[in-house]
Amino acid sequence: MDVTSVVAANAKAIREEKKLTLDGAAAATGVSRSMLAQIEKGEVNPTISVLWKIANGYKVSFTSLVERHGEKVRLVRAGELTPLLEDQGRYENYPIFPFEEGNLFETYRIVIKPGGTLSARPHLAGAEEYITVFTGTLELQVGEEHYDLREGDSIRFRADVPHCYENPGQATTQLSMMIHYQS
Repeated sequence: MDVTSVVAANAKAIREEKKLTLDGAAAATGVSRSMLAQIEKGEVNPTISVLWKIANGYKVSFTSLVERHGEKVRLVRAGELTPLLEDQGRYENYPIFPFEEGNLFETYRIVIKPGGTLSARPHLAGAEEYITVFTGTLELQVGEEHYDLREGDSIRFRADVPHCYENPGQATTQLSMMIHYQS
């Protein structure tokens, strides 16, 4: 099942579980009713920013929208995932291991092409991000603070504030990201 179909099924199931109409969901998320309807029908592949708006509005983890349900063991091969794209394809987000109630975390592989950027909205209260840069460079802004990360650098920060990722270099940046949620 491709990521668009997974998001469609999960978005509708979560909205119905929360007993929200499309109008109520639009009010909670800041995403238009028509866009939510298109997402639930699998007619569009939403951007990362739109998925974060939905996750925050529904008060659920990001991966609860993109995870496949019912698997006990999951081997993830590099070529089997379809990335979520932002910044005209210069920011690629590969959801690797989704949030699970018992684990309270989710992991991603992020690929940022030269000049690529993503401005992230605050995550749920108490959420923390753990990032390790494997190749390239990363400029990270967390609230008003700026951090320059290079190959091999790692950082942990509270992600319940606005934050921004940017690749200022000439080479592609690759990093791993784990988001940990409060219980």
